[in-house]
Amino acid sequence: MPAVQVLLLACLVWDVGARTAQLRKANDRSGRCQYTFSVASPNESSCPEQSQAMSVIHNLQKDSSTQRLDLEATKARLSSLESLLHHQLTLDRAARPQETQEGLQRELGTLRRERDQLETQTRELETAYSNLLRDKSVLEEEKKRLRQENENLARRLESSSQEVARLRRGQCPQIRDTARDVPPGSREVSTWNLDTLAFQELKSELTEVPASRILKESPSGHLRSREGDNGCGELVWVGEPLTLRTAETITGKYGVWMRDPKPAYPYTQETTWRIDTVGTDVRQVFEYDLISQFMQGYPSKVHILPRALESTGAVVYSGSLYFQGAESRTVVRYELNTETVKAEKEIPGAGYHGQFPYSWGGYTDIDLAVDESGLWVIYSTNEAKGAIVLSKLNPENLELEQTWETNIRKQSVANAFIICGTLYTVSSYSSADAAVNFAYDTGTGISKTLTIPFKNRYKYSSMIDYNPLEKKLFAWDNLNMVTYDIKLSKM
Repeated sequence: MPAVQVLLLACLVWDVGARTAQLRKANDRSGRCQYTFSVASPNESSCPEQSQAMSVIHNLQKDSSTQRLDLEATKARLSSLESLLHHQLTLDRAARPQETQEGLQRELGTLRRERDQLETQTRELETAYSNLLRDKSVLEEEKKRLRQENENLARRLESSSQEVARLRRGQCPQIRDTARDVPPGSREVSTWNLDTLAFQELKSELTEVPASRILKESPSGHLRSREGDNGCGELVWVGEPLTLRTAETITGKYGVWMRDPKPAYPYTQETTWRIDTVGTDVRQVFEYDLISQFMQGYPSKVHILPRALESTGAVVYSGSLYFQGAESRTVVRYELNTETVKAEKEIPGAGYHGQFPYSWGGYTDIDLAVDESGLWVIYSTNEAKGAIVLSKLNPENLELEQTWETNIRKQSVANAFIICGTLYTVSSYSSADAAVNFAYDTGTGISKTLTIPFKNRYKYSSMIDYNPLEKKLFAWDNLNMVTYDIKLSKM
């Protein structure tokens, strides 16, 4: 079809192009429109004279006849072209339906694909919208739950505040009437939830009592001096705390850190260990070869204990870590160099997991300690009615070598440590102006009250231990690892 049209157009152009003519339109002298049609002579370059007009007219007539003949020929050719065009159109109509059907099928397939894509996108949008609605519902439920918890906490806080105010006014609950023979602080554990820090802090505040009330039945006397070649004596002064390191995360709010007072190869006096004890499965022990590494927070090794430990009562002595196994009265000896358990021993009758902790809590029922004479364990039992019990341990097999029962209530003090065979306790873990308030001499079995100032700079001391090699107290105070210089009497 396009070829036929091009051919027809070429013929017309060829026919018309054989003549040159011009049509002009202009006004004459009277202003009337006049049309002038001019045809250039193919033979003459200029107009002839008037005498030659008849000859020119004759030639024009001949040309007109010739053009008429050409026009008839052109008409004939046009008729032929029309017939040819009609025939071609007929053929096109016969062939086109198949092509048209195929084109329509292709277009239909394309439309179907686009429809499927739109349906898929619609389903995805509907699914996303449903998910958003479900998430919105979950968030609303969570919001309601959190609001309810907030209201419950507010009520509990108000109730606790009223209880604290009442206790400060001296209006003690009737439940304590059954324990008149036990000083305040020894049985409150049965009526409170031990798992909350709020309870631990409240309990410390309520159980700080004058030393004279707890030790009024103690025999009078003086502590025996053990001054000798090992530099022993009675504690008379504790210096200001020196901060060496601050824990990086909340897991280090309380913990224990230590150096070995009797280092064994390959460890030295500088080797330091640290344990963050916030958590339910405490197993990591960070080891630092140098004090500078400890202060900068770059451990040289991390031990993973074969069983979880509990409390902040762990110590290192003669190359081994001694700790209380979680939720048990078992003491474990873990040799650091070989990373193996060398001994385990249950402390007979010892309270554990919140039965007889220090006043700050932390499941500090069993507290290990080291002094100039070796390894000790500080705990309590039901038979002792919450009073502190001391036992000397064999560092190899953890057998109890000797035991002392004091008249100092364990839940009435914030922490304890041993120097030269004498047990010392601290009055408060949270008060900035606490004191070393009791002492019990295992050599004489005599206890006495003290008033040696002790600073809780960060108001949350969860661990206090004595290092007999450095003659310092090591402590963990609210994320901070600190030391205290001390002075012993020369008697």
